[in-house]
Amino acid sequence: MFEKKKDAIYLITDPRGLDENTFYARIEEACRAGIDILQLREKEASTAEILQKGARIKDICKKYGVPFVMDDRVDIALALDTDGVHVGADDLPVAMARKLLGPEKIVGATAKTVEAAKKAEADGADYVGVGAIYPTTTHDNPVRTSVDSLKAIAEAVNIGVLAIGGLTADNVHILKNTGNNGACVVRYLMQSDDVTADVKRLRDALREE
Repeated sequence: MFEKKKDAIYLITDPRGLDENTFYARIEEACRAGIDILQLREKEASTAEILQKGARIKDICKKYGVPFVMDDRVDIALALDTDGVHVGADDLPVAMARKLLGPEKIVGATAKTVEAAKKAEADGADYVGVGAIYPTTTHDNPVRTSVDSLKAIAEAVNIGVLAIGGLTADNVHILKNTGNNGACVVRYLMQSDDVTADVKRLRDALREE
């Protein structure tokens, strides 16, 4: 299950601009450095390619005891027996994902409003990802989410609440006093030249916020 904590670091993969060896090396270094959860996000790869990547990443995550969830694809989560899945507003509904995966797996959801977060909780989600807090290139024209909205969501639900969108060690102070449970990052670690150091910097910043 998803562990609620103030300083959770949730890495979402992004292969853009990375060769295969560097892609897996960044993931392994992040897991070794102590990230709390990892999501495989692949929007352009074929199902066969995602299965191949997922199997390799599952082995890395298992080696370091890092929960591994699949973005969107409940079928692949089932095929690989991942630790869970994250579903967006246009994906399989949370309730159906929970029914398919069972009570022991992690089910995460995207929520931009209090209403969406409360429905996700009622339908069986373990956490919600809330954002984008800052501009990001990982989604096309993402709708920005205010810190006030993030705080309102955190106050309205009992499940985990993770901020997402352009977050780094240098700007997570914006999350201070929101009740947020950590940060989802993509480029901050996938494009890092020193993943271990940047995980530590982010952890320290989250503990201070």
